Amino acid sequence: MKTLQITERRLASFDGTDLAYHVVGEGLPVLLCNGLGGSWVAWSHTIDFFKDRYRFISWDYRGMYRSGAPRDPAALRVVDHARDGLAVLAAEGVERAAFFGWSMGVQVALEMFRAAPDRVAALTFLNGVAGAPFDSVLGFGVMGHVLPAVVRGIGAVPRVAEAVVSRLAGLPETVQWAKRLGVASHTLDEDIFHQLAASFRELDMATYMRILEYLGEHDGWDVLDEIDVPTLVIAGGRDPLTPRAVAQRMAARIRGAELLIVPGATHYAAVEYPELINLRIDKFFRERGYAPEPR
Repeated sequence: MKTLQITERRLASFDGTDLAYHVVGEGLPVLLCNGLGGSWVAWSHTIDFFKDRYRFISWDYRGMYRSGAPRDPAALRVVDHARDGLAVLAAEGVERAAFFGWSMGVQVALEMFRAAPDRVAALTFLNGVAGAPFDSVLGFGVMGHVLPAVVRGIGAVPRVAEAVVSRLAGLPETVQWAKRLGVASHTLDEDIFHQLAASFRELDMATYMRILEYLGEHDGWDVLDEIDVPTLVIAGGRDPLTPRAVAQRMAARIRGAELLIVPGATHYAAVEYPELINLRIDKFFRERGYAPEPR
């Protein structure tokens, strides 16, 4: 895969928070809603496949990577990130776009639809849930009671968490252990994984854990009943964080939604089976009316 030529731009969001956002490609607009701790890098294969037909727009969540933190430390809720996404679209002069959400980005995309459904042309949900994500981890509802306390505990010692994360992210064998433990598939793109791991070492863990705590409290399941645009739900058959059963529930609740289960994929399906997923999205766009006119 060739090096992608990404353009970085900046804007002041609705509350003055300084945001970094990125643009690449040309054609119909697609807004990328990242996972927590992820960036446009996680979408590299998708961008490369579609960049001659679609213009991809992504942003670093407030307090993450190259975006500044809000003045109000409480302004890190899912709805705040959703308002940032709408501000990015406005800055780019985009009235309507297809939205891709991965992991946390699924919840962000749902809140954007709730706030401005007319801005959404189509939805693709990848490895995510509509809300209360802790409840679905490992398929055990009890985790919804356990994980919030764990998150708060880690958030209370952010410097320790940063040291541990930095150490793990810097070990070359980390990706191999992830594969052995089933956290990642054997087909994982290791180059992209290492890029993401390296950037993860730069995160402010106190902010990261605060966002994760708000993410666990968010509930967007009611939005599914209102979705009236073409929707594709993609899940990994071996995803321990957002199991396939949750994706099946989401697809069943959205009118006319399509569902793809990738049997061998984990939470990182887009960088484990990119060819399969990109071809499925391409088919979805062509059949559901979000494809450019033939040249």
